[in-house]
Amino acid sequence: MDRTERFYRIEMLIRSRANGSCVSFTELMAELGVSRATLKRDLEYLRSRMNAPIVYDRLSNGYRFAAAADGVRAEAGAAAHELPGLWFSESEIHALLTMHQLIQGLDEGGVLARHLQPLLERLHGMLGTCEGEARELMRRVKIAHPARRPVVPRHFELIGSALTRRQRVRMTYFVRSRQEQTERVVSPQRLVHYRNTWYLDGWCHASEGLRRFALDAVRTVVALEQRARDVGLRTVESELDAGYGIFAGGAGNGRLQWAVLRFTPEAAQWVAHEQWHPAQESVLESDGALTLRLPYAEATELAMDVLRHGEQVRVLKPASLAALVAQRLKDAAGQYAGA
Repeated sequence: MDRTERFYRIEMLIRSRANGSCVSFTELMAELGVSRATLKRDLEYLRSRMNAPIVYDRLSNGYRFAAAADGVRAEAGAAAHELPGLWFSESEIHALLTMHQLIQGLDEGGVLARHLQPLLERLHGMLGTCEGEARELMRRVKIAHPARRPVVPRHFELIGSALTRRQRVRMTYFVRSRQEQTERVVSPQRLVHYRNTWYLDGWCHASEGLRRFALDAVRTVVALEQRARDVGLRTVESELDAGYGIFAGGAGNGRLQWAVLRFTPEAAQWVAHEQWHPAQESVLESDGALTLRLPYAEATELAMDVLRHGEQVRVLKPASLAALVAQRLKDAAGQYAGA
C-alpha cells in the first residue's frame, strides 16, 4: 500500500466511525500494516499539508475529525474536508470512465438514467472532490467509441430486469444474416458489452441451446412470469467464450479450430502487446516477426481483424481461413479495378 492509498484509508477509517467515536493508534497501525513512525508521519502530513481536521481525543485515546467546538477551522469538521481527487491507474481510470460513459449513453434523461443516477454520483465522487473537478477530468480524458450501435433503452431495462429477477423474456429478433425477423423465448444468463454495443447471452428455448443476441437487433421484448432456466456461468463461458470474437461458439460442439497467423516485424511491434484471446500463444521470431496461435469457431470476425492488418499478416493455418481472407482481399481489390 503506497502513501496515497494510506492517506485515503486513514480518512475512511476515521470517517466511518459514527457519533464522533474514535479510532485508536493501534487500530490504524493494524489496518495499514505500518510502523508507529510511519503512521505518525502520515497523520502529521495529513494535518499540516492536506489540512485534514484530524484531532487526538485524550478521553477516548483515539483519533476523530474535529467538530466546531474544538476550535479547529473546519466548519462542519469532516463534512467540509475532502482529500484531493485520487489519480487512478490506467486500468482503473479506463474502467471508471467507460462505466460512466456506458451509463450516460444508455438513456440520457430517461427512466434508466434516473435509476442509475446514484451510481453516477458515486463515480463523480471517485473522480474528483467536486462536480466541477469530476467534469474537468471527464473532458481531459477521452475514451472514443467509434461505430457505436445504440440499444433501445426500454429493451435494455426490461432485459436487465429479467436477468436480475431470473425471468424469461419473449423477443422479436432480427437475424441479419438471413434478413428475417424471428420470435424467441429466452432465459437471460449474462449481459456482455463488446465493441461498442451490448449482447445478451441466453438460453434459447426454441433451439434448446445457448445463444448470443445483439441487443440492437431486438425489435420487441416482453418480460414473462415464467422463471428463467438457470445455466451455470462456467458453462456459459465454456460455450460462448471458447473461441475468438463475439460469435465464438463452444469447444463442446466440435466447431472450435486453431488459427496460426504470422505478422511482419512492423506489425509485430503492435500485435505483441494485444490480447486477441485469453488462450492465445505467441512466439516472437528471430527476424522480429510474430506468430500468433488462437482458437476460433466463427471465421467471419477473425477474418475481419486479419484484414485490417493488410499485407502485414498472413494466415498460415487453417487453409479454409486463408482461403476466406484471400477471397475477401480479391473482392476488395476488385472494387478498385481500373482506378
